[in-house]
Amino acid sequence: MTRTALALGLVLAALVVAPASAAALPSRGDSATASVEAKANRKAGRGGRARLKAFRSCAGLVRYGRRYVERGAGAGPPQAGVPVAQPVPPTPPALPGRPGFPAPVAAPAPGAEGTGTSPTNVQEPGVDEPDIVKARGSRIFSVVGARLHAVDARGPRLLGSLALEGSAHELLLYRKRLLVLSREYASAGFPGPAVGPSSLAFPGPGSTLLTEVDVSDPSAMRIVRSARIPGSYLTARLGGASARVVISSPPAALAEPGLRRRLRGFMPSYTLVDRRGKRRVRRRLAACRSVRRPPVFSGLDMLSVLTIDMSKGLPAVDAVSVLAGSGIAYASPDSLFVATQKWTPQPATPGAPPPRAFSTIHKFDVSDADRARYRGSGTVPGYLLNQFSMSERKGVLRVASTEDPLWWQGAPRPESESFVTTLAERDGALRRLGRVGGLGRGERIYAVRFIDDAGFVVTFRQTDPLYTIDLATPRRPRVRGELKVLGYSAYLHPIGKDLLLGVGQDATEDGRRLGTQLSLFDVSNLGRPARLAHRKVGEGSSSSVEFDHHAFLWWAPTKLAVIPVQGFGSGAPVPLSGPAPTGFVGAIGFRVSRGGIAEVGRAAHDAGLYPAEISRSLVAAGRLFTLSYSGVEAEDLATLAERAWLAFPSQ
Repeated sequence: MTRTALALGLVLAALVVAPASAAALPSRGDSATASVEAKANRKAGRGGRARLKAFRSCAGLVRYGRRYVERGAGAGPPQAGVPVAQPVPPTPPALPGRPGFPAPVAAPAPGAEGTGTSPTNVQEPGVDEPDIVKARGSRIFSVVGARLHAVDARGPRLLGSLALEGSAHELLLYRKRLLVLSREYASAGFPGPAVGPSSLAFPGPGSTLLTEVDVSDPSAMRIVRSARIPGSYLTARLGGASARVVISSPPAALAEPGLRRRLRGFMPSYTLVDRRGKRRVRRRLAACRSVRRPPVFSGLDMLSVLTIDMSKGLPAVDAVSVLAGSGIAYASPDSLFVATQKWTPQPATPGAPPPRAFSTIHKFDVSDADRARYRGSGTVPGYLLNQFSMSERKGVLRVASTEDPLWWQGAPRPESESFVTTLAERDGALRRLGRVGGLGRGERIYAVRFIDDAGFVVTFRQTDPLYTIDLATPRRPRVRGELKVLGYSAYLHPIGKDLLLGVGQDATEDGRRLGTQLSLFDVSNLGRPARLAHRKVGEGSSSSVEFDHHAFLWWAPTKLAVIPVQGFGSGAPVPLSGPAPTGFVGAIGFRVSRGGIAEVGRAAHDAGLYPAEISRSLVAAGRLFTLSYSGVEAEDLATLAERAWLAFPSQ
């Protein structure tokens, strides 16, 4: 999926209050969709349950896999979205009828000279997410290209660098140990099956590389152990010392018919390399009895959740697997949910209406530090946008979804509709508690945010409706208000009591995007959301925050928001040769309060012919730091004026 497509897939609005009658929209989820969903659930399991079945033996796993491979069935369907993530501290009880959430606050970190160090912007407090930069105290660890750099923020001064294998690296930091999560791509194509849940051609499945790095001495960082696992790394989460890594592995038997009667044709094995003990060990990814399958065939890809004790490092101490396609992952402090798109067969004729689409959500209990336990599955109509489409509160999972498949190109195309569904674990399954529908008919969801007992859903086509949803009674969710403005916000961040800051695009009345804008919303009254202020950045500008929430910084002590920006005036792309177009490439800081949004300064990295695109910003040792592939710059926290520059060693 392209960056542009991802950017369009993450959206929320700039807003004119709709009539109060919008709070009582009818839901097709209680009629036609409910009937189709009930039928799908009956097929998935008796009584509407979608409880997965565990294999009793390795032989049973091989028989199951061989039966479907020989029929031509293989991996799961294409996915509608990708995992995507925010530090919000524990919130006080919400007042009736209002979210009542405070501003996120970064906790002071030892060694940061009492000023605090900004954490990675994550979705749930206490659940860290992997990113390309991690900071603790005055030390910053950043991965650029194929190298890991350790920086002393008091300079900035380069402490050390370490070469890494693989690509697309992400980091998790626990005390003096870094876990580097990398992807390795196969050079050859990997043919998809001719018949079955997917008839597409897949690129090489590649592998996931987990690398344990000792960073106790940043000037002499060293790789301790590594694990190479067949399959694609999807995402990971860190709670306390427990890292949960989600990997999707296609069966080797699809590409190698000689493995169809052997366990390794369906059960991935990984290679563990211990550099201290100079040992190389090959192990099965999971025990056969830890693998589960849906009652109705849903593909042979193995979706695995690995538990790694970061206090001890590799290898994983536990693995649990599900035969399902890759999906979108979300984690609360006690649960991990993985949503996978159920396979939708193509109609026999191009003019036939598309079948109803559903997503299956699998729940894993991760309250035990040493293992993940499968708890149950359930279904919701349509597809999910990203990780923000799910949120758990007090044991209730809230899910926002749009009914029609993104990839449907046939005709006639029915009018789309979006829903918010509440589910809870009951009798070994995720059972539906309630649902509200009728959101954005003819449109699709562009952004979602759940905060306390409130949900915010944005649908978009030309103008941007923001729906506010009351979830205080999970069995009876209801729309409380609707706000419409031109343009949209692709990302929403709580910045204070009852305030949301949106980052997105300004747009014309016909939906043409004009450039990045920030919008400040007052949601103290769910029935009457209001936009207090907005600020346009410039024509043709864009921000990576629109598709990557890790690029957003909110520093609550000084009410400072920092976003990376690319602005090229007319919106033309950067040429491959010749002079760069006029405009700005860098990061912009804004002071945001109920009184408005004011720009306080800009930072840019000079990389020679063209300025370097700033990917992240953070606070450490009393200063702001911006990072790019070119280096790291220290700026004044109040004005973003340059204070010091450190160039990274050339790749």
